[in-house]
Amino acid sequence: MCFRLPSILIALLALGTVLSACAQLGGPTDTPAPPTATPTPTVLPTWTPVPTPVPGALYVDASRGLGPISPYVYGTNYGPWVIVPYDLLPQAEAAGIEFLRYPGGEWGDENDLQGYQIDQFIDLARRMGAEPNICVRLAGGTPEQAAQLVRYANVDNDYDVVYWSIGNEPNLYGDEYGTVQHSAEWRAIAEAMLEVDPDILLIGPNVTGYTGNTATDPKDDEGRDWMREFLLANGDLVDVVMIHRYPFPTSITASPATVDQLRRNAHEWDSIIPNLRGLIRETTGRDIPVGIGEINSHWTHVSYGEATPDSFYNAIWWGDVLGRLIRQRVEIVAHFILQSSGSQGGWGLLSRFEVRPSYYVYQVYKELGSELVYASSDDRDVSITAALREDGALTLVIVNLGSQEAEQTLLLSESTPSGPVEVWLFDADHEFEKTGELAIASGDTILLPVQSITLMVLPGVE
Repeated sequence: MCFRLPSILIALLALGTVLSACAQLGGPTDTPAPPTATPTPTVLPTWTPVPTPVPGALYVDASRGLGPISPYVYGTNYGPWVIVPYDLLPQAEAAGIEFLRYPGGEWGDENDLQGYQIDQFIDLARRMGAEPNICVRLAGGTPEQAAQLVRYANVDNDYDVVYWSIGNEPNLYGDEYGTVQHSAEWRAIAEAMLEVDPDILLIGPNVTGYTGNTATDPKDDEGRDWMREFLLANGDLVDVVMIHRYPFPTSITASPATVDQLRRNAHEWDSIIPNLRGLIRETTGRDIPVGIGEINSHWTHVSYGEATPDSFYNAIWWGDVLGRLIRQRVEIVAHFILQSSGSQGGWGLLSRFEVRPSYYVYQVYKELGSELVYASSDDRDVSITAALREDGALTLVIVNLGSQEAEQTLLLSESTPSGPVEVWLFDADHEFEKTGELAIASGDTILLPVQSITLMVLPGVE
């Protein structure tokens, strides 16, 4: 998503892409092809097939550990145009954001980042307890400029910024800018940055509109696939393969999404991430962590609709999608954006005077444990994410996307809570509040309110 100030016109985009009118790069179109990365000659582990969900129940097996949850899935974007109101600074600091991407959107490809802006960004990231990610300029930028930013942050000021991105949504730069030029320029900038600090981690290519479907994934004017060509050329240098995704509206003339469209959309991530991982293996010969650099339901500045980014149902959708990304073991997820108001659109977790509904999604997931365990649901409107906390409690985040109360059987494989189960609720009537304690055992029936996110904390599971 490329953020636009109100005075700039919205660009006409192709079906399924996102809002952006990033500055075009000049230069010849016959840029020499970049070197192709040679796949690492190692035998990759075989992926474990996803078990079939237990029919007719929410099933949790706390003994089947799936590994740690990356804290950086709780991220968002920030930029020089973003203003966190002083009155909402406590809410920003308590949001639970652990990864902050800067500058989000196209601003970084249209402006030269200044030292004082990095200083302000680092200060906010530290106040929020978030890992900083800086995006260097690709369109109109140079390797020397990028290297200087790394030097300023990590050598001159010892900010120890680990994560660095190069460019924003290059597939939207314009018809004359293609994959060959992008891969060569990305590599030149990456190598210059690594010369200054070889310990940084590089993120790319930040293309938008990727869905894992080769027939519709972004391609340049010559028909080359943006993601595939980037991985073939730079798979040896990139440390996190990152995409952007805004599913609605489906065209510049389409209306904002309805509640039903958002409800049905959430499942797309169950195929996007596995397809991306498969492409990474095919082109690079190794497994590389994946990330989502910008994500929200809409790429337009829409607000005040039943399912626009500022709506209650957008929060329910986002709670479901974030859970799916956690279960898919994504490394970084950066929601767009920390704050926006007025004509800037309804994306922000914060508005001018209050927090928006999606803010509470992070309040829910702050209580989720850090060690993912196996959980499943065969109901398309109900999803479940389960994790163990350090205190031994089993935590469940259960999302009901549907317009009806859901009655579900909870099956706990060889697990018995040692005491009453805390129940917390986010729905149209509760801004993530504790609603009580229940005595729950495996096989019991639980009721999930209409369009809701329920957190259950099962103490001392044995």
